[in-house]
Amino acid sequence: MPLRQGMADATPDPVLPLTIDELLTTTRAVRRRLDLCRPVPRATVEQCLSLAFDAPNGSNLQLWRWVLVDDPAVKHEMARIYRAAMEDHVGRLRETGDPAGADYSTPEAQRIAASVYHLRDHLHEVPVLVVPAVSGRLDGASIFDQASLWGSVLPAVWSFMLALRSRGLGSAWTTLHLRREREMADLLGIPFERATQAGLFPVAYTLGTRFKRGDRARSARTIRWNHW
Repeated sequence: MPLRQGMADATPDPVLPLTIDELLTTTRAVRRRLDLCRPVPRATVEQCLSLAFDAPNGSNLQLWRWVLVDDPAVKHEMARIYRAAMEDHVGRLRETGDPAGADYSTPEAQRIAASVYHLRDHLHEVPVLVVPAVSGRLDGASIFDQASLWGSVLPAVWSFMLALRSRGLGSAWTTLHLRREREMADLLGIPFERATQAGLFPVAYTLGTRFKRGDRARSARTIRWNHW
């Protein structure tokens, strides 16, 4: 489907269709370039989800569940939980360090951090917030059960993000609120004992539709054939 191109202003952007390769390589995590003022029709979000429903999932059980929020009062509460969870996360990093050993002092890391904090400060202004979940709990589950359950929701989430991009919208896969997953479940009426949240996704039109490919140079060194 054609996309709008260029920075948002009073003049509509020219149409820019994307090839499959362009769609796959330019669907970025969008935080600072979310248009907080332009409404997003419910029908558009539901259309993107209907495409996501064609994603592969275990035994075609379609165990995913989706909570879509456009109520300002609920979004304010979701943003409050998100900010509190971020403080929990930052506090833990200060105490124990990052288990992955990430270097947060690089220019790229600083840029990403500024983007993350921008989203934190404006999350309540995003037109639609989406929380996907999958039936079942993963606490203490075996690797097989974890892989099976995540594999039954994550492909659909990525398809959802691709569908958004193809329509001039953007999102970002955020997981910080999961440090307070039960609190978010209580707010949204998600049965905590029977469902696992996969993240929180801000949904908005993007300010401009030109996005560059990400730097994945390090990934080329991760390819192995026949042996680790």
